[in-house]
Amino acid sequence: MDFDQLHTFLEIVRLKSFSKAAQTCYRTQPAISAQVRQLEQELKTSLFERFGSRISLTTAGKIFAGYAERLLDLRRQAQDAINELERNPRGELVIAANEATCIYVLPRVFSEYRHLFPAVQLQVDRSYGSRVVEAVMENIADFGLTQLPVEERRLQVVTIHRDEIRLIVPGGHPLAERKFVLAHELLGYPLLLPKTGKTRSRLDAWFEVVEGEIFVSMELDSTEMMKRFLMAGLGISFLAHSNCREEIEAGALCAIPLGPEPMVRRLGLIYRKDKALSKAALGFIQVVLENLEERPLREKANRAPQVLAG
Repeated sequence: MDFDQLHTFLEIVRLKSFSKAAQTCYRTQPAISAQVRQLEQELKTSLFERFGSRISLTTAGKIFAGYAERLLDLRRQAQDAINELERNPRGELVIAANEATCIYVLPRVFSEYRHLFPAVQLQVDRSYGSRVVEAVMENIADFGLTQLPVEERRLQVVTIHRDEIRLIVPGGHPLAERKFVLAHELLGYPLLLPKTGKTRSRLDAWFEVVEGEIFVSMELDSTEMMKRFLMAGLGISFLAHSNCREEIEAGALCAIPLGPEPMVRRLGLIYRKDKALSKAALGFIQVVLENLEERPLREKANRAPQVLAG
């Protein structure tokens, strides 16, 4: 049973004629007679009584006509709802990101997105490291914002932001005036390091030349906690420069590049390649690309189609 059969059936009912229904349905009379036979076989009952050239509905036909009208009406309502969704997107988007991204990236993105798509509800799945990738792969989140690289081939990855992981020290610290620092120059200083994640892995590799000699005072999983402990004089740490901009401008913290080469961090937007993107989702990609600060450093921005809110 399909909608075309229902439409043909109701045309026969409306016109009380197979031949006239054939004209309005742009089919031959044998073709619409075959459609009715298929319906009757599926329903295991006769829908019409035939008296020569005249026809009338059986009791089953009268019952079925009511349901057929409701089914076609539901189809029209569904199509109208989809069309309205295209004009005025609504629903929910879930974004997976770590604490620092939630604090320093998403507020301005969400603010602009809410202006363009007021009927779409935005939710944050606060995740860390590989859990961001897992949330997207498991369809718990529609999008993820995470540090690159991400090796999962089933994900679309768009680089949206770059900055540096730098040594962060309190204002007035003996290292504050250095142009850059090397790993062996930090021996003896209490270090506040991230517990896990890509930044921790890269710092472990950077410290490899002095492995076993460094003093790890604390391992923390919160950027804000690290900054508070830094300013309390509990040690020195390593954070993305952009996550400390306000404190650096205020003189509370200082950021020193790592040597001999800077430790560049790339932030990416990830989503499943096999997932159909609604207008609301395409709009989120566009807003992310337009609102993150490092525009000259973006890569692959041409992958996000231009979308305007309805």
